[in-house]
Amino acid sequence: MLTHGTPRLALLVGDEPIEFPPVLFLSAGMSLFVNVFAEFFCSLFVIIGLGTRITVIPLMVVMAVAGFHIHLRDQFRIQEMSLHFLLVYVVLFVMGSGRYSVDSWLSPNKINDRNLETKKAVAV
Repeated sequence: MLTHGTPRLALLVGDEPIEFPPVLFLSAGMSLFVNVFAEFFCSLFVIIGLGTRITVIPLMVVMAVAGFHIHLRDQFRIQEMSLHFLLVYVVLFVMGSGRYSVDSWLSPNKINDRNLETKKAVAV
């Protein structure tokens, strides 16, 4: 997603007129802003695993709009990529970021989990 968000970020901060489809009740400029926020900034947070369950929500919304609204009339192979991303974001939302993430590192339960594992190992 970061590779899709970077050119859109350049389009947002550039001097050229915004040519982006207006979506639902948003103007073209606001639609581009929401898209850049999700695809660039939220993707960065997902990559490092910071606030993963919260940051995938805008990504899921953007991918659902792309898959079911923007690319609805396109060939399925074009629509397919956004639906694949949507599926991955739903899994991340349900499962969380995992052991090797900033969320896990900052978790207050991390110490309790280690103590529980140590007690289990000693008991066996």
